[in-house]
Amino acid sequence: MLKVENLNVHYGVIHALHDVSLSVEEGEIVTLIGSNGAGKSTTLLALSGLLTPTSGQLEFAGKNLLSLPPHERVQAGLVQVPEGRRVFATLSVAENLDLGSYSRRDKENIVPDLDEVYELFPRLKERRNQAAGTMSGGEQQMLAVGRALMSRPRVLLLDEPSLGLAPLLVKEIFNVIKRIRERGVTVLLVEQNAHLSLEIADRAYVLETGRVVMQGPAREIAGDPRVKAAYLGA
Repeated sequence: MLKVENLNVHYGVIHALHDVSLSVEEGEIVTLIGSNGAGKSTTLLALSGLLTPTSGQLEFAGKNLLSLPPHERVQAGLVQVPEGRRVFATLSVAENLDLGSYSRRDKENIVPDLDEVYELFPRLKERRNQAAGTMSGGEQQMLAVGRALMSRPRVLLLDEPSLGLAPLLVKEIFNVIKRIRERGVTVLLVEQNAHLSLEIADRAYVLETGRVVMQGPAREIAGDPRVKAAYLGA
């Protein structure tokens, strides 16, 4: 479904990603773990077209992503939930969700999809007329995910969904990620909470200073002594 080969990204003179290669199969949850500055978010930004790689290959469902601008990647089904939520603060919950479906042509399916988002996140339905900027961080994260789902993604790129959330809300968000996968959406998850992300993922990649240093089934990665020492507090 998603294939990255020898991806290099620079921020000016800073070489942020060094020949990063990874793949995501249809129906999987794949997680990227690593410390701050490891290159996790940079990888997602390159996939969504918000950063231009120096070199490398990006493929999505057999298409060359490098030839597609960001909005066409969304239309093709590759949708990112950005770090920090980035909801439209002055717009209502319902208006934010409506913007998620802006580029869709299958207008007849928008209302059923909205009902599914409200079923996943009942609090969004309760607050559908409330300005997004007045909601809590956890509710805004739900809205950011719901807005992305309104684009009908085939692959959902999730960037630090637990950032700044209380532990109970973190568990709720991760349960929703599992339910999203059960509904047929493939997930590439960037997350600093390595324990929870490895718990729900099928496979994992470990990034250090812009390089993939380890990859494999999530359970094997979670059991590796180096990962335990560096990321799991064991």
